[in-house]
Amino acid sequence: MRIRIDLAYDGTDFFGWATQPNLRTVQGTLETSLATALRLDSVRVVVAGRTDTGVHGRGQVVHLDVDRATIEGSTGRSTDPPLVALRRRLNGILPADLRIKEIAEAPEGFDARFSAIWRRYTYRVVDRPELVDPLTRRHVLAWRHPLDVDAMNAAAAHLVGLNDFAAFCKKREGATTVRTLKELRWTRTPDGLLEATVVADAFCHNMVRSLVGCMLAVGDGRRPSEWAAQVMTGRVRDPSIVVVAAHGLTLEEVGYPEGAELIAQAERSRAKRVLPPQAHACP
Repeated sequence: MRIRIDLAYDGTDFFGWATQPNLRTVQGTLETSLATALRLDSVRVVVAGRTDTGVHGRGQVVHLDVDRATIEGSTGRSTDPPLVALRRRLNGILPADLRIKEIAEAPEGFDARFSAIWRRYTYRVVDRPELVDPLTRRHVLAWRHPLDVDAMNAAAAHLVGLNDFAAFCKKREGATTVRTLKELRWTRTPDGLLEATVVADAFCHNMVRSLVGCMLAVGDGRRPSEWAAQVMTGRVRDPSIVVVAAHGLTLEEVGYPEGAELIAQAERSRAKRVLPPQAHACP
């Protein structure tokens, strides 16, 4: 059977998601704990989206293929349903900075990575010295200058849509940088915190943190709002874009279709994204 696992983690003390030799990672910690809970030598999970060192996850999703008998045999004396018992057992093994929120049998065709239709991130910033809170320092970026939300949203409007985000991504050999950015907007909460909501079908390496860096340069007055569009049209990594610190970024949610669309979406996701012949880099 295939199971879906929804989890959350504080990325501060992890060296990112992906397993690395001799380093503490989210994947490595999760897989080791799963193997222990299921009494297996090893397991391998598939994740919706890898996060970098220091990035947090509130709505991360993985899937795991495992024999039904293995799950049923791991419950011990528990009278709970097998997947409920597995969640409880896992959370008893895992460290406090990694929690399992839900485990369920996945519907037919579900793939944590390829079935996803969007990922939603939030980047949090505080721009007033009196609002800097040492208790939130692990997930909020402290910015030294006041930020103009309207100017940042004006810049963001140039970037939404199907575009080549090469200017905002760390290039990987053979990987496309074409993405559909569904939403990019800034809001200020009643207590003064700035939040950037970023939603796309997928993200390339460093894309969200580069987009935020671009917006902050506009927001504090160093660049005009039109600069974002100018950077986009270059379609090459722009050294003037600052990749902001990882700790302000959180993966909030991953969206999936229902029914037969799960398989169809997985097939579409595996196809390499390209810009249509008449597509422009920005609106």
